Amino acid sequence: MIAKASAPAKTILFGEHSVVYDEPAIAGALNKRAYVTIKESESDKSIFRALDIGFEAELLLKEKKYVLTRGKPGIIRYILEALYRVHDHSPIDITLSSNVPIGSGLGSSAAVTVATLAALYRYHNIRFNKKSLAHEAHMVEQAVQGIASPLDTLVSTYGGLVYLSRNKKVEHFKVNFNAPLVVGYTTKHGNTGKMVKDVKNLKNRNPKIINPTITAMGNLTNYAKQAILKKDYNKVGELMNINHGFLDAIGVNTLELSRMVYNAREAGAIGSKTTGAGGGGSIIALCPGKVEEVANAIARDDNILKVKFTRRGVSSRVYK
Repeated sequence: MIAKASAPAKTILFGEHSVVYDEPAIAGALNKRAYVTIKESESDKSIFRALDIGFEAELLLKEKKYVLTRGKPGIIRYILEALYRVHDHSPIDITLSSNVPIGSGLGSSAAVTVATLAALYRYHNIRFNKKSLAHEAHMVEQAVQGIASPLDTLVSTYGGLVYLSRNKKVEHFKVNFNAPLVVGYTTKHGNTGKMVKDVKNLKNRNPKIINPTITAMGNLTNYAKQAILKKDYNKVGELMNINHGFLDAIGVNTLELSRMVYNAREAGAIGSKTTGAGGGGSIIALCPGKVEEVANAIARDDNILKVKFTRRGVSSRVYK
């Protein structure tokens, strides 16, 4: 039997970092996906291969460890945690392929986690729904990172454009927000767990400054929700620019990220900001009528993806 599953990447429009402290956030699933295939091993060993990044390892499932065969570790921690929670330790082969740049701030770990869990549930014939899958995927990310927002795994599971309220209620935008977007990403990868901890430490050292900043980020997200519902692109762009300033204040921007943000604005983007945890990774630019100009401006120094929002969330099936 072969089980296959895939899940989309995401971009956060508003609310990164503040969502960790129960503020609202807005994120959308992108048309870039992670694909996981699980089948019975032909030997007595469990092997994990990530084809796109040239990674291979033997999995020691009971110990939640691995022996590196080739490549550099990274995403494997999420695979091991998912296996530890669901799998019965019998020998299996796991293959990952993805067109989501690892460490780019586009939710690669969430996409891999959601796809891995869905494939495991199919492989073991375990019944599940999207709510339980999103919750378990969040638990995996939290176990690996120490602290994690449920937003990435929610979006990878459900797809679409999502608003997460202060009380963790999920709302799916029914409006078709066809904003032209360009993602720029640097080769310097961010570390989500480290950045979340850094912000927490900054908050603990400067509570009277950072706490109001985080609250303001939440209020900004709610204003953005109304602007999206009205399809007010100019307002959304303005709020993106303000949000980038907040992310600067909490210390997650880098020279590379700011370079992409300002290159995008100078080329005609009405809004651009860091998306994701920061410390490396990605920016997103809103650029009606200026997609090519903005893409070319960012591409002079960094990498780009032209992306679209997708309503397609996790997908899984079994082949006998």
